[in-house]
Amino acid sequence: MRQKNDTIIKRRYTLLIYTENHIGLLNRISIIFTRHKVNIETLNTSSCMHKSLHSFVITINTTKAQAKHLCKCIEKQVEVAKAFLYREDQIIAQEVALYKISCTEKQPFSKLQNIIRTSNVRVLAVEGDFIVLEKTGTQIDTQDFLKKLKDFDVREFIQSGRVIVTRPMGKLQDVLAKMDEDEEKDF
Repeated sequence: MRQKNDTIIKRRYTLLIYTENHIGLLNRISIIFTRHKVNIETLNTSSCMHKSLHSFVITINTTKAQAKHLCKCIEKQVEVAKAFLYREDQIIAQEVALYKISCTEKQPFSKLQNIIRTSNVRVLAVEGDFIVLEKTGTQIDTQDFLKKLKDFDVREFIQSGRVIVTRPMGKLQDVLAKMDEDEEKDF
């Protein structure tokens, strides 16, 4: 069911939020999504290049209008320096997945070698009875690799939230400097 109005179609959006590192901020941001009945698909927080800031990368499936509204609500939080909203074509995203696979006499490591070589996977650990593999790529890449392992005894699988760099944005320092200039003009 395709609608002409972009505000009605649900799509995947990524929010990139730069914040101060304060206790309780993650809770306040997640409450914004709860209040608007939008599920967070992935969430990743980390320090960033600018020493006083942290970044949140949040992916959601919602309408364009609701995504814009959520972005504005998040920016109203005192500790939030800036929030950006991106479509999938405006970012370069990667995720990391770890796979712990049982290696017994029934399923020796040698049977995995061909899959590992052809899938651009890294071996992190080889223990007596299991092997740990790392796959970096899009969410589709990591899920596809999991499907390739269907004939093996996958004991654990975990996937990170996405990390991104943006296509349209310049340097973060330039954006923050412009924000400071705009604040000074307001006074």
